Amino acid sequence: MAPRKPRIGIIGSGAIGGFYGLMLARAGFDVHFLLRSEYAVVREQGLKLDSALHGTLQMPVQAYASAADMPPCDWLLVGAKATSNAELAPLIVQAAAADAKIVLLQNGLGVEEQLRPALPDNLHLLGGLCFICVNRQGPGEIRHQALGAVNLGYHSGPARDGGAAIVEEGAGLFRAAGIDSQAMPNLAQARWQKLVWNVPYNGLSVLLGASTAPLMADADTRDLIQALMAEVVEGAAACGHVLPEGYAEHLFRITEKMPDYWPSMYHDHAQQRPLELQAIYHEPLKQARAAGCNLPRMHMLYQSLAFIDRANRAG
Repeated sequence: MAPRKPRIGIIGSGAIGGFYGLMLARAGFDVHFLLRSEYAVVREQGLKLDSALHGTLQMPVQAYASAADMPPCDWLLVGAKATSNAELAPLIVQAAAADAKIVLLQNGLGVEEQLRPALPDNLHLLGGLCFICVNRQGPGEIRHQALGAVNLGYHSGPARDGGAAIVEEGAGLFRAAGIDSQAMPNLAQARWQKLVWNVPYNGLSVLLGASTAPLMADADTRDLIQALMAEVVEGAAACGHVLPEGYAEHLFRITEKMPDYWPSMYHDHAQQRPLELQAIYHEPLKQARAAGCNLPRMHMLYQSLAFIDRANRAG
């Protein structure tokens, strides 16, 4: 008798959770989607993906308005923004099987440390770093422009081998769905690496009201992006994470070849949602400062974004 395929739950079925959940469902996995405002639309019409790589896909999905209604899931992919982590733990506990693996598909530093104390010891906690250009087009509609890899690292839980087997199992699920996925032996370093892109492009998209193409086309903003990238690399090194030689330049060149893209923080700003400033800016600045390293450009960007965020929500 063939082993049962793992049951996968999606907590936060927006652009990230919706994309990966839909790809896993298309591959034949048993996937369950938790939704809030879009529940009625998705329950009736399913999820629609318009992908430059995978074509157009629209399919019915198993949708839920309450985590208590979901069946116990072996894997839970958390696609909700880090700004809502305080509310996520009860939902995760309700939807998790006894030894579930929880994957935080979130940006920034400190997100696992923030969530871990609110989770039972029997749950495994992993970090997932998504390298993808994707956004919501409307209720139940996702647009995927480029890339798509998701790399996994083990944070904490009852695994006795450092979580290596669990991480490989998770990466295998994504690969079975046609998504590139690699195991990351050092999750903290991998999160710093992701910041090399997120710090400049997310923040500058909000501050300057510009997507990636115009940011890359202007000499001054190109210099500023490279200076911010260099600061993140410096901060990582101060915290004991020496990034691969030429990594920032590699990301810069990839962005030059990407289709024009509005980063996720810009969409949050446009919709007057809280910005992910704690995880993407405040926590790395705090860790770097504790290691004796000041990052002045990144700090100025953070202060500017904090003002914009407060004004946005006050209005």
